Amino acid sequence: MGVELFLQYIAAGVTYGIIYAIVAIGFNIIYNTTGIINFAQGEFVMLGSMIAISLHGVMPLLPSIVLASVVTMFIGALIEVLFIRWLKSPTVLRMIIITIGLSILIRELALSIWGEGVRALPYFTGNEVSSVEIGMIRISPQVLWVVGVCLFMVAVLQGFFHFTLLGRKMRACAANPVAARLCGINTKNMVTLSFMLSALIGAVAGCVVSPITYSQYNMGTGLAIKGFTVAILGGLGNSLAALGGGIVLGILESFSVWFMPSAYKDAISIAILLVILFVRPSGLFGSKERMALKEF
Repeated sequence: MGVELFLQYIAAGVTYGIIYAIVAIGFNIIYNTTGIINFAQGEFVMLGSMIAISLHGVMPLLPSIVLASVVTMFIGALIEVLFIRWLKSPTVLRMIIITIGLSILIRELALSIWGEGVRALPYFTGNEVSSVEIGMIRISPQVLWVVGVCLFMVAVLQGFFHFTLLGRKMRACAANPVAARLCGINTKNMVTLSFMLSALIGAVAGCVVSPITYSQYNMGTGLAIKGFTVAILGGLGNSLAALGGGIVLGILESFSVWFMPSAYKDAISIAILLVILFVRPSGLFGSKERMALKEF
């Protein structure tokens, strides 16, 4: 393998790894606030991109992305209010079943609305044949949008949870819900907000990656599996470590096509998930407690 091809694999792996990391961060936002693992997270990415594609038929690109993200955000809030809020001390197994059921429901609704067709938003700048040369590698301008927007969202979330009163309230709910309630924090509203934030960043990510990965009604399932793998890899609840875990998984997937058929690429994430769960369930950077809150 030449140096140029090696760097090309690295660039592709980093791009897809950042996408997986954003899905993982969606998992972590909800987990940090509620302890819930939301397996419908991948559907937020799908909804954001599919709604934006539909809206782009009647309005310019930027307004369609903004409106699609807002709509998806309120769908996230609706899911929490209708299916999560009324539960009293649910077990982990019950929550897993509920969120998987919601994922299937959303996917079937998307199938009835948009059908099985593959769609995509237009490239934000350039087109599918244009490229940018960085050193020895050539990448699509849309890749720069993916990396830039996703890293920007990570930075904004870090600032939100560390330096805003609302973010600190959400962290307080995660650390000790009873104490948070005694301090006058409305924990139910914080849970709803966590679903809204998770849906929002998922929708934005879905819109940004749509031109290069394309969008389909069933794209959320694979993203949810890989996002959950990255969340476990970094330590469930540790959103900063999820970024590193996502890049690791993306690079491993990228290089896997060098020595095995591309049809087996998705098996990499499943294999990593199983190994981590057996060897180190707390993840590479996590602990058995929710120490990750200190990192977020």
